[in-house]
Amino acid sequence: MNAVEIEEAVTKLAEKPFDAAEFPYQFLAAFGNKDTTIKRLRAGSTNASDLPGGVLQRSNIHIAVAPPGKVTQTLSALRISPATTKAKARFILATDGDGFEAEELESGETVACAYADFPNHFGFFLSLAGITTVKQVRESSFDIRATSRLNRLYVELLKDNPAWASAERRHDMNHFMARLIFCFFAEDTDIFGKIGLFTETVERMSDRDSSNTHEVIGTLFRALNTKGPDREAAGIPRWAARADQFPYVNGGLFSGNMEVPRFSRIARSYLLHIGNLDWTKINPDIFGSMIQAVADEEERGALGMHYTSVPNILKVLNPLFLDDLRECLAEAGDNARTLLNLRKRMSRIRVFDPACGSGNFLVIAYKEMRLIEAEINKRRGEPDRSSEIPLTNFRGIELRDFPAEVARLALIIAEFQCDVLYRGKQLALNEFLPLSKENWITCGNSLRLDWLSICPPTGTGVKLVADDLLETPLDQAQIDFENEGGETYICGNPPYKGNADQTKDQKEDIRKCFLGTNLNWKSLDYICGWFWKAAQYSSFTVTKFAFVSTNSISQGQNISYFWKPLFEYGLRIDFAVRSFRWRNLATENATVTVVIIGCSRSKDGVCYLFDENIKQEVLQINAYLVPGKDVFVERSARPLSNLPQMVKGNYYGLSDGLLLDETARAELLDDGLSQEHIRTFKGGAEIVRGTQRWCLWFPQPNIPTDAWSNPKVRQRIELVKESRLASPDLAAIRMAERPHQFREMHACNEWTIAIPNVSSESRPYLPVTLESRDVVFPNTAFALYDTELACLAIAASRLHLVWTITVCGKLETRIRYSNTLGWNTLPVPALTDKNKADLTRCAEDILLAREAHFPATIADLYDPDNMPADLREAHERNDEVLERIYIGRRFRNDTERLEKLFELYTKMTASPRATAKKKRAGAA
Repeated sequence: MNAVEIEEAVTKLAEKPFDAAEFPYQFLAAFGNKDTTIKRLRAGSTNASDLPGGVLQRSNIHIAVAPPGKVTQTLSALRISPATTKAKARFILATDGDGFEAEELESGETVACAYADFPNHFGFFLSLAGITTVKQVRESSFDIRATSRLNRLYVELLKDNPAWASAERRHDMNHFMARLIFCFFAEDTDIFGKIGLFTETVERMSDRDSSNTHEVIGTLFRALNTKGPDREAAGIPRWAARADQFPYVNGGLFSGNMEVPRFSRIARSYLLHIGNLDWTKINPDIFGSMIQAVADEEERGALGMHYTSVPNILKVLNPLFLDDLRECLAEAGDNARTLLNLRKRMSRIRVFDPACGSGNFLVIAYKEMRLIEAEINKRRGEPDRSSEIPLTNFRGIELRDFPAEVARLALIIAEFQCDVLYRGKQLALNEFLPLSKENWITCGNSLRLDWLSICPPTGTGVKLVADDLLETPLDQAQIDFENEGGETYICGNPPYKGNADQTKDQKEDIRKCFLGTNLNWKSLDYICGWFWKAAQYSSFTVTKFAFVSTNSISQGQNISYFWKPLFEYGLRIDFAVRSFRWRNLATENATVTVVIIGCSRSKDGVCYLFDENIKQEVLQINAYLVPGKDVFVERSARPLSNLPQMVKGNYYGLSDGLLLDETARAELLDDGLSQEHIRTFKGGAEIVRGTQRWCLWFPQPNIPTDAWSNPKVRQRIELVKESRLASPDLAAIRMAERPHQFREMHACNEWTIAIPNVSSESRPYLPVTLESRDVVFPNTAFALYDTELACLAIAASRLHLVWTITVCGKLETRIRYSNTLGWNTLPVPALTDKNKADLTRCAEDILLAREAHFPATIADLYDPDNMPADLREAHERNDEVLERIYIGRRFRNDTERLEKLFELYTKMTASPRATAKKKRAGAA
């Protein structure tokens, strides 16, 4: 369940008559517990409570229904309960159906309210459903509750007005919802003449059967779009005509199509419920991104998962420009002239998000800049001064019309809230209406539009320039935008799409974006288009830009294909935030690993690298987001270090007849086939999960007589021959000449060290295995045959994992291993005999620790949350031994590991020996 679904379930529970016996189970069900889990708790098999009538779910919550008036005492009993401690409960909760109290035991945070009001605090309990919360949501659940109710209304209206769901009418429907949101906000913040006036008027003037609800709302909308003196002539009735109650709003929000969808009784009821929420609590930096899901059929299934936390957004905006503004404010002190210059500078700063969604980045940037401006005004003795930071300086492009509209609305709300906060409510109200007609959020395809026309460098109006295959974006005003000498900062969180996941239209976006360049655009992530457009923009005016991206953009083939041309184009990386989990208001498995990269054409000044909350000043950041000069790791046919050759496993395409499951293997052995002709077949899946397959194995040029005489073996080999002859591939047809063999027949004499070609990024180490001579490896794994055991210690190290992730890249979110990149380029210092002996012992310790947990699989053993302590210790010792060979101690973090590895790689590839190796590889 997502947050919105939980809110709905909790609200329904609070509206039911209180049932003391059922409440604990109903509460747990509302937070997503399955029927089977509830059933076991009812039966007592998993209920660990030691209190009468209590329900304790281990590692979760201890609930007790209190006698009337004894809620506080019951909560105390839950707190001191031995069962609460033993079962590691995170929450305790007591209620008598009148009062409601709860506590999060680790933090000590509490909730105390009337029972009917506990849904207002449902965000306090979201971690019960495995949902990662952030402080802003825990403190106020309003935005989720409002989104939930708006979603119900939206769905109900579309059910009653199916024509409004069509592509032709969807914009009208979305515009109607934006108008409603504004009215709900305006009636609770004194923008209208009385608290709750809009909702009260709809309830009073519309019939209970809802037959005229649409007419009442339409009349109010017309009033808000008509100046007071003109209302009588416009035929607006007296109950809607008073300008001191329903003032003239305009600004484009209430212009255009004034039609309102028809309301059923249920829809009218939803509308009144929404209006009765306290809209003074709206948080535009949360609400906008959530409400956009209401209007998107595909996204509605993930409703409530669209919140981007403010701390994450500030990881982009702070180093991009906000930190600099704050430093200037600190340096200015109380110097009136310096403060004035800073204020003038800020008034000309433009923030441009070319993938703005519902405006999160723009809203946060605006609010942070208003905070700085308010401090300037305070120090200058001008606290009531109007803001000189215009909303039109916060530009955006968004593909879909409703998020674009919500982005503009969110900025309008943010401006009003800032005015109330810094200048007082009366001044804010005096200047709020009418709204400006200017539309500074453009609806269109960002990769097909000319960004200079959306956010021009100096004093020119907005003149849209779009790809001629696209329609002109909707309702974009010509904004007179004098901004000589201003700064432009481009930021955002563009869509994540690997080259294999892009739609046909998205591939065309990328193609057009890179038209006329030599870049290998077919291999690029979709987000590369935004970096390239920003780079082009920066060639016309001084600007800095920073985007959030999946970390794949700083790994693997993207480095040579994309970053190398970008650097040649004159860019540098000013700052970067290395890989971290971008957590939204979603279940934990919905998070994504991202990086933040900030660029400009600046050649001076230090760069900043952020890693695990550590800020490091460096002279240069390369494309791998490591301190140091530009370096581009290229495939190598042979190891650059003194490592043995690693090869890909045996290609087994069109060889199904040679593969055996348990049943086929047993039948062949029962028929007398010698065990020497059957070997274990271990690809990546078998290595990791411990599943078993076998294969027929005939290394000789001719099939042994005893095997060929077996009818089942002969039949299998004939099937292989037939499938290869039927292939259109000439190489496969040639392979029909030896149908008893795979294309390669690599095998060891003693043992093989193998690595799957794809593995999970969540594991702390690569799943390296050591196997005996009776195991054959297909091409879903890489193999080192008959090498020193010290190689296993190197392959299973943290160093090797970090290098692999960085230079090999990923397949979706999984590590994609490559021998020519991950192994052959790995910089390893010359090893002494003692080094090798120490590493061999480490490898043996790792293998012995695994053996101690037999029959646990690699997947079991390397589960990051359940890795056995002795195995983890063996790996830690191995890492320490290996890393001491590099720098005489353990590395502090992965950044330091990579910094050293790239330093060694640069030296290795510059040496005459490396050059000679490359030449030999080319000759080969």
